[in-house]
Amino acid sequence: MLPSVMNALLPLTIILLLAAPAKTKAPAGPWDRFNFAPSSRSFVPKSVYTTAGEVTGAENLLGNTSSTEGATINGNGSYLVLDFAQEVGGRLSFQIDSTTSSFGISLSFTESAMFISPMNSDDSCSVSPAHDLDGVLYVSPFLISNGTFTQTVGDQRGGFRFLTIVSNNDAPVTISNLTLNATFMPQLDDLSAYTGYFYAQDNGFHDLDFLTKLWYGGAYTVQMNTIDSHEARQQPCPVPSGWANNATGGPVAGTILVDGAKRDRNVWPGDMGISTHTELVSTFDLESSKNSLLVMFSTQDPATGALQYSGPPINAVGSDTYICWSLIGTHSVYLYTGDLDFVEQVWANYTYALAFLQNQVDETGLMNVPTSFANDWGRANGQGRNVAANALLYETLITAAELAVALGNTSLAEAYATNASSIKTAFNILLWDEAAGLFKDNDVSTLHPQDGNSLAVLFNLTNNVSQIQAVSQGLTQFWTDIGPLSPELNDTIIPFVGGFELQTHFIAGQGERALDLLHREWGYMLYTNLSVQSTMLEGFTANGSLGYRAAAGYNFDYSYTSHAHGWSTGPTFSLIFYLLGLTVTSPQGATWSVAPVLSGLTAAEGGFETGLGWFGVNWTLTDDNDNATFTLMIDTPSGTDGIVTLPSAGDVSVDGEGMTANGTQLTLDGGSHVIVLDLAM
Repeated sequence: MLPSVMNALLPLTIILLLAAPAKTKAPAGPWDRFNFAPSSRSFVPKSVYTTAGEVTGAENLLGNTSSTEGATINGNGSYLVLDFAQEVGGRLSFQIDSTTSSFGISLSFTESAMFISPMNSDDSCSVSPAHDLDGVLYVSPFLISNGTFTQTVGDQRGGFRFLTIVSNNDAPVTISNLTLNATFMPQLDDLSAYTGYFYAQDNGFHDLDFLTKLWYGGAYTVQMNTIDSHEARQQPCPVPSGWANNATGGPVAGTILVDGAKRDRNVWPGDMGISTHTELVSTFDLESSKNSLLVMFSTQDPATGALQYSGPPINAVGSDTYICWSLIGTHSVYLYTGDLDFVEQVWANYTYALAFLQNQVDETGLMNVPTSFANDWGRANGQGRNVAANALLYETLITAAELAVALGNTSLAEAYATNASSIKTAFNILLWDEAAGLFKDNDVSTLHPQDGNSLAVLFNLTNNVSQIQAVSQGLTQFWTDIGPLSPELNDTIIPFVGGFELQTHFIAGQGERALDLLHREWGYMLYTNLSVQSTMLEGFTANGSLGYRAAAGYNFDYSYTSHAHGWSTGPTFSLIFYLLGLTVTSPQGATWSVAPVLSGLTAAEGGFETGLGWFGVNWTLTDDNDNATFTLMIDTPSGTDGIVTLPSAGDVSVDGEGMTANGTQLTLDGGSHVIVLDLAM
C-alpha cells in the first residue's frame, strides 16, 4: 500500500493550478450594508480611541478626513490609539517625517480594547500570563524607504482592531497617509463580492438586524481565515519575543482555510467542520478547503495511515476526531463542487486513514480511542469509547460509502455502510441514557457532553424522533444567559460545539429554541465591548470573560484568545440550511432540498451559488386573524430537481395552481416557483 499512498501525494501542487470556476456576485439589497468586507483591499482607521502625552492632529489619520497633514507625536512615551471599528488584518503602510534621523516609534496591535497597551500586542504565537510575548514592532529609520514604512509579510498582523503608535524618542515625529492593505483572501479584488447572501429581521432581539449582521460577521470571519499558504504562523516563535506570519502552511500553492486570523493561522480540519460550510454559502471558495485537505493528507504517517491533528508549521499529532474531520471534509468538498478528480487523487490516502480508525473498533462495536489519539477541540477525556469520536466515525463511514459509490466501488461502499450500521447499533445500546434523555460521554461515564449529543443528532445516530426531541431539550440544562456551559470542559462556552448544538435544535424542529441560543451565545459575542463586534470569538467563559481555556492550555493569557475564529461561524450556514431550509443533496445541487424551519420570524431570504448556478429562497409568513399564509419562493438552476418540505399540511398552490402534497412534501423541477400554503391557526 505504501507506494500508492505516497504516489497519491505527488500532484498536490499541480492540481491547484487549475482555473477556478467563474463566480457571480449575489443580488444587491439592504443586506449589503451589513457586509464587513471592503470593496477594495484597503482599510483606514475610523476613530481615535485615545491619546497620551503630546499628540496633535491624530484625527488626520482617519478615513473620513481629506487632510493631507499627519499626526505628530512629540516626546518619548507619547502615543495614540486608532480604532478600525472592526476586525482587520494585513500589512500596514504610512508616511513618516521626523526632525531627526534618530527617531524611533513602535506599533502594537490588539483585538479587544481591554488589552490596548503601548508596551505589548496581543500574544499570537505563544502564551504567558503577563501577555507580553509578542511585544511591539519597532520602526527605526533604516526600515523607511523614501519616507514610507510598510510592514513585511512576516511582520503583518492577521487580526486586530486597535493600533497603538508610540514615540520612543524625544524628537517629534509626524505620520500621515496610514492605510492597511488586507492580505486575507488574496484571490479577490473586491472583498465584498460575496456569491451568497442572507437577510431577515428579528423582532425577538434588541437589534432588529441581528441575524443579518451575524450572517455577515461569520462570512467575514471565514474570509479573514483564508490566507496565502505562505503566510502561516511561524512555529517555534521568534526569540525572545515578537511574531512572524511568513511560514509555509503546507505543500500547496494558493490559499488555505485556517482556524484564525490572529492565530493559529494554520490548517485544523476540525474547524473546517464548520468553516467549509460557511465558505460555501458566502464566497463559494471551496478551493481553499480543498487545498487545506491536501495539506492534511500530505501529513499521513506512511507506517500507520494516521493523519496529523493540524497542518504545518504546528504539525500537532494525536487526534482520531480530527482525522475523521479530514475525511468528512473530503466529502463536503465533493458534495459542493462535484470534483471527483480531487477524491480520486486522495483516495489511497483517504482509505488508509479510514482503515487506521476502523482498526480501533473493539468487540463492543465502538471505536476505543487510545489516549495518544484522544486530542480534540480542547475537551477533557476524549479517550475510550467516546461518544463524539464514535459519532464522527459513523459519519465518516456514511460519507465514505457515498464517495465509494461515486468512484464505482460498490463492494467497498457496502462494507463501509455495514460498519456504520454496527456502530449505530452499539452507540445506542452502550451510550444512550434513557433516564437523562441524553447520550453519555462514554460507556463508563455519567457525563452528558454537549459535543457528542449534538453530533449524534446532526449525524443521524438517533433511532427516532423522540430521541431527537429529548436531546434538544436536554441540552438546554447547560444554558446560561450567554450560552451553554460545555460539560466536557470546565467554565467554557465553546461556539464550535455551539454550532453543532444550534443545528440540533433546528433538526428537532425547535426553531424558536435555536434562535434563543443565537440570541444568548452569538448575541453576547457580537455586542459585548470585550469583542471586536464584527467577527466571531474562539470561546469565552461563564462570566463572559476572554479567558477561554485559561487553565486548559492557554496559561491564563486572555489576550491569546482569537476574535476571528472560523469554527464559531455555525450560524452563517445554519441560517441558510435550516431557517431558509436550503441544502444541496447531491454534488453541486443536481438535487436539492428546501425545508424551512419556522422560528418566530415573519420573513427570511437568501441563497448561494454552486458550479450549476444560483440557489435562492425567500419566504414570508402572514397572519390575518384566524388564517395564516406561508409563501415560499424558490429559485434553483434549470436541470436540477428537489424536494420541498412545507412547515405543515394545508391547502397548497404551486405557481398559481392547486396541488396535492404528499403529506407536507412536494417534488419540483429546477427553476423559479412560488408555493402558497394556507395554514389553519
